[in-house]
Amino acid sequence: MSLVIGLTGGIASGKSTVSNMLKEMSITVIDADVEARLAVMKGEPAYQKILAEFGDDILLETGEIDRQKLGAIIFHQADRRQRLNEITHPEVRRRMRQQVETAKQNNEGIVVLDIPLLFESKLTAMVEKTILVYVDSDIQLQRLVERNNLTHADAEARINSQMPLSEKIKLADAVINNNGTLEETKQQLLMILAKWGIKQE
Repeated sequence: MSLVIGLTGGIASGKSTVSNMLKEMSITVIDADVEARLAVMKGEPAYQKILAEFGDDILLETGEIDRQKLGAIIFHQADRRQRLNEITHPEVRRRMRQQVETAKQNNEGIVVLDIPLLFESKLTAMVEKTILVYVDSDIQLQRLVERNNLTHADAEARINSQMPLSEKIKLADAVINNNGTLEETKQQLLMILAKWGIKQE
């Protein structure tokens, strides 16, 4: 039996850091963002639907979708964001389910689905347990400004487009507080896995 864990967090909360720790433990991590990028590649079913909806102004010279152009449209327009999600989410879910099945067939004890919008997209049915990577809002804002070279206003708009981390805490089975050092984060991760019967060498 494979335990399927959903890993989530807010933008710039340190979810990728925890995801990398899991990979270093040789645990299969299926990344929704990676699958979302692959799902909209030229020739994929979702690609044509996005072009039909948003026009070919959003294309790069290569014919691939310019994610920054598309992002600029949807970050400030909730209805457009909703429409893009309606196109891409079913495709991403299908790709992720396929990989979970493969991991189960390979008798892997644990599979992690790294899904930034796990709760917003109501994808908890795909997983058995959830881990939330949490940071205080001031640290989250600071990290996002520094990481993406954004203004405070742009960073706040991105954070506000997601469910607040304080709300997500109530929904998660386990929470990792990522305000501290990497070592502290890793110890919390190991304790959660141990509690769920997953021992790491």
